Amino acid sequence: MMLLLLSTVLIIPVLTGWGKIMERFTGSLLNGISGNIVTGIVGLSLIWTVLAFFIPINIYAEIPFVLAGILFFFIKKLYLEFYKFSKKDTFLIGGISLTILYAGSFYPYILDHFGYYVPTIKWLTEFGLIKGITNLDFTLGQMSIWHIFQAGFSNFSDPFLRMNAILLIIYTLYIFERKSWIQLCFIPVLLLFSQSPSPDLPVIILSLIILNEIIQGNKNISLLFACSVFIFSIKPTMIWLPVFTFLCSVFIFKPNYKHSVFGILILLLFFIKNIWTFGYPVFPVAVGDLGFSWKPNPEVLKISSQYAIQKTYDMQYTYEEIQKFSSYDAVRNWFSLEGIKSKINIIFIFSLVVFSVFAILKKKKIITLICISLLIKSILVLAFSAQYRFFIDVFFVMFFILFIQLSKRNSLVLFSALSFLVIGVLSFPNFIRHYIPSFKPGNFMAGFKKEQLYKPSTYRYNKFETFQTGNLKFNISKDYPFNFDTPLPAISSGYVLDDVQSGIFPQYIDGKNIKKGLIWKKLTPEEKKELENVINNIKNTDK
Repeated sequence: MMLLLLSTVLIIPVLTGWGKIMERFTGSLLNGISGNIVTGIVGLSLIWTVLAFFIPINIYAEIPFVLAGILFFFIKKLYLEFYKFSKKDTFLIGGISLTILYAGSFYPYILDHFGYYVPTIKWLTEFGLIKGITNLDFTLGQMSIWHIFQAGFSNFSDPFLRMNAILLIIYTLYIFERKSWIQLCFIPVLLLFSQSPSPDLPVIILSLIILNEIIQGNKNISLLFACSVFIFSIKPTMIWLPVFTFLCSVFIFKPNYKHSVFGILILLLFFIKNIWTFGYPVFPVAVGDLGFSWKPNPEVLKISSQYAIQKTYDMQYTYEEIQKFSSYDAVRNWFSLEGIKSKINIIFIFSLVVFSVFAILKKKKIITLICISLLIKSILVLAFSAQYRFFIDVFFVMFFILFIQLSKRNSLVLFSALSFLVIGVLSFPNFIRHYIPSFKPGNFMAGFKKEQLYKPSTYRYNKFETFQTGNLKFNISKDYPFNFDTPLPAISSGYVLDDVQSGIFPQYIDGKNIKKGLIWKKLTPEEKKELENVINNIKNTDK
């Protein structure tokens, strides 16, 4: 916790300084310290994304950017912005920040932390963006811009990967600067994402900031649209936000194609990044085939698609069973899944209906556009893979609009009550395991450890086995399905099985230079024999 506080004290001035640097080129999105920081986050993320094509985002990339940000922070006397808060607000911000630091110091428990977030950041810090990395481990093809941003600070500024906790403190500053008190109620829920570099937290926070700015009359549509596209590039399921800002530019602001230029450039960078790592413009959708040699094997894409459909039903049905569903069965079974997922699905649809009725009754153009945007996003998610984690942001938006006038006092009371509950769950996870056993992440919460008061809790494993097939020498975690602590190049055991099932295996384009990327090749009889030992080893481990 103490070390996380030091990271916060270092990173916030760096981001503030870079925000002021970026404003010279892009202009200002919003006034105040939080506005500088948001601009700094967008600017550094885009710069490091471009650099990642050519160099690893390691300590040599981190140091000059940290020094430049701090230098600008003091030269421009940006620290004076912090004195604009009243004593009472400063006290409240401090108390909320301590709550965030405490929550952020717990052990990570989201499984994607071990199978996706940390491996992605390891690749970025050691090699940068690798062409065709999807062929090695399909999940790595996402390479979210948020993880590129996290990688840029992971070498010494934030080695515990708690940027989400720091962003929550930045969000608190924004709330008090804008006096948007309803947003205090979101912080306790978002504390559940503060232990891992989950992209869900930044897209929810940044989307609420953009939404609030538009509602409050911010007319800088060029930067609002650019930031909306940036949020979409972090997590494409946030498609509703750029749709909303575009609709606002057409129906509320004066249309001007120049307003879209910056946003389109960010979108192009997003497409290029995905094509480089995945072979297609938008991960994991195999649409827009440009014929690149490093694109994934069709059979692997098919397996991924089938898995996404199974995840829609919380893996409670096989793919073959789902294919036999009638339209009625598909809807009924989605609403009647075992455990908490079915309740979330029912609440989601019910909330959309209520919000749609609310928008019709209000007859306000901006609320109508929000509703249309959310419906477009919801239809796309329901059609692709209707997992609750893909539409969780919709709840925040609807709650924000419905209760936007909530007073400071009531917001603080609700924040305190919810924070007490969430901190209790994190500290004593047996509570949620007992009362909500179907909430699977609760099974991986470790509870409070006194050591976390000094430094955030992290896991160490580092048990692995090494194999070689063709020109690819790779590592697999031993007795554990994920590779968060396995030396690179590492492959998840599940993807090895998928590849062998498909009759292929990843290979380096140039065995002497990993930066030249990876492709897939059909297995020869000799290579199939080599992989039999690997498969047998994995199966024995599973037992």
